[in-house]
Amino acid sequence: MFEQVMAGIRFGRPGPGRPGTRPSRVIADKGYSTRTIRAHLRRRRIPTTIPERRDQQANRRRRGHAGGRPPVFEHTAYRRRNVVERCFNRLKQFRAIATRYDKTALSYRGMLGLATLTLWL
Repeated sequence: MFEQVMAGIRFGRPGPGRPGTRPSRVIADKGYSTRTIRAHLRRRRIPTTIPERRDQQANRRRRGHAGGRPPVFEHTAYRRRNVVERCFNRLKQFRAIATRYDKTALSYRGMLGLATLTLWL
């Protein structure tokens, strides 16, 4: 599913031209620390800030030199992930979003828009 989500990313750039499809950085939690996700982002030349799971660290250390070097991790960039988590927490205060009452994706997206407008006002 991660590759499908990344393929659906579109964001406007300043000035004319096509929308951007490659973010400047991906910040994720340990659940996204898999070989396939890291390889996909590496192929697209997208820098990552994903902490390594303990079992992955142990396996790399166990293998010694063959385990390779640890992935780059920026602590200052990872701290910014807090803003996104707080936004999700605020959105989950709306019962219709938290329990997903809407049957279609279009109506759920509309409810998300309504909730974000309510929070913004």
